[in-house]
Amino acid sequence: MITLLVISLVFGGRIASAQVPERSPADAQVEKPLPRRDTIEIDARKLLTPATDASINKGLAFLAARQHTDGSFGSGSIYRRNVAVTGLAGMSMLAAGSTPSRGKYATEIKLSIDFILKHSKPSGYILCEESPSHGPMYGHGFATLYLAEVYGMTPQENVRTALKNAVNLIVGSQNPEGGWRYDPDGKDADISVTVCQMMALRAARNAGIAVPRETVDRCTEYVKKCQNGDGGFRYRLEPRPQSQFPRSAAALVALNSAGIYEGPEIRSGIEYLLRFSPRAELFRYENHFYYGHYYAVQVMWHRGGEGWENWYSGIRDELVERQLPDGSWPDSLICAEYGTAMACLILQMPNNYLPIFQR
Repeated sequence: MITLLVISLVFGGRIASAQVPERSPADAQVEKPLPRRDTIEIDARKLLTPATDASINKGLAFLAARQHTDGSFGSGSIYRRNVAVTGLAGMSMLAAGSTPSRGKYATEIKLSIDFILKHSKPSGYILCEESPSHGPMYGHGFATLYLAEVYGMTPQENVRTALKNAVNLIVGSQNPEGGWRYDPDGKDADISVTVCQMMALRAARNAGIAVPRETVDRCTEYVKKCQNGDGGFRYRLEPRPQSQFPRSAAALVALNSAGIYEGPEIRSGIEYLLRFSPRAELFRYENHFYYGHYYAVQVMWHRGGEGWENWYSGIRDELVERQLPDGSWPDSLICAEYGTAMACLILQMPNNYLPIFQR
C-alpha cells in the first residue's frame, strides 16, 4: 500500500509521527461525526453572537435558493456554473454542520458534489467549459479543496478517485519557480493561484491522499521569495514588488498549510496584516474584500489569543453590517454567490467544523 508521510515530514507540522498508510474507502465506510461543539474553544464560541448566527442563516438560505438544478452555484456571464463558486458554497454549508447525508443542507451539498464530479476530467482537471472564468486553476484549486473536505467526512470511491486525479494534476503542473498560475501548463506562477493549490494539497493530505514532499518544499520556497521587506507579499517574483493586504493574507495561509506557524516570515507577515485590522469604515471600497478576509481570518484563527478575538470581532461586525436584506453579500468582481459563500465561511470560523481550518 502506498504510504504517506504525515504532517511532520510532508508539511513540516508540529507533531512527530511515524508513517501511516494512505486511506482507502474500505478503511472507513461510516461517515465521520462532526466535532462536538463543546470542543470548540470558549473564547471562539462566545464570539458567535445571536446576530452573527442570524446573519449566517440568512446567507446560507440565500445560497440554497440560488443553487442551479445541476447543483452548481454562480451567476453572471463569467461566473455562472463556476466550479470555484460551487466549491466555496458547498464548503460554507459544511461549515454550518451539514454533510452530504445529514443536516439542513445535505441535499444542496450532495448536488454540488455531483456537479464537481461531473466536471472532473480523466486528466484530473476540474473545469466547467461553459464557465472557465478568470484563471481556471483558481477553480481547480477551490474545487479540489472542496472534494478533500467532503472525502474527509464521507469516504466514497468516486470522490477519492477525482480527488487523487486532481492532486496529481496540481503536482504535475507546478512550474520551475515552485508555484502555479492560471493554466495547468507549468509555465508561470503567481502567489494567488499558488495559495489555492497549496490549500488543496494540505486538505487532500489531511484526508489521506499522498502529496510529495518536494512539491510542498518548492512551493514554500516560492512563497517565501515573494515576501517583501515590509512583511507583505508581491503578486509575482519579478515585476512590481508591491505588497497588498489580500495576497499577503493568502501567502501566510500557504505557509501555514505547509506547517509553518512560527518564524520571521510569519512574524513580519502578521505585523503587515495588522495594519489592515478590520474596521467598519476601512474596507468599504476595498477590492478583493472577501478574498482577503477569507485568508486573513484563517491566519488570525491559527494565531489565537487576543489578536484572533479582535480581528474576528471586527470583521464579524463589518460583515453583518454589509449583508443585504435578501441575505446576500454582493461582490462586483465575481458574483453574489461568491461573496455570500466567503462571508459565511469567515463568520463560521469559530464553528471549527472544516478540517482545513481546524487548529
